[in-house]
Amino acid sequence: MKSIIRAALVATALVIPVASFAQSQITRAQVRAELAALESVGYHVGDGDQAHYPEAIQAAEAKLAARDGATAYGGAANGASQSGSARVSQSDWNAMYSR
Repeated sequence: MKSIIRAALVATALVIPVASFAQSQITRAQVRAELAALESVGYHVGDGDQAHYPEAIQAAEAKLAARDGATAYGGAANGASQSGSARVSQSDWNAMYSR
């Protein structure tokens, strides 16, 4: 019984570091570039205003997105999209679902 527990603990210890590497890695240069871009629209890191941190960073990101013409997740996309698809023909339907 002790060997099963040891094997489970060893397996867990080996899987945890692998799972942490699955996350995307960004470089220090990318972080510095993002901070420089946020500072260019008026956001100041470490200004001591902890009470309004979420609103301040979100406002700065919104200004940055508006300046760069980018849209955030769920924003309106430029271009056209089509919802749904054409009706399936009877022969295709029969080929898929008839026996």
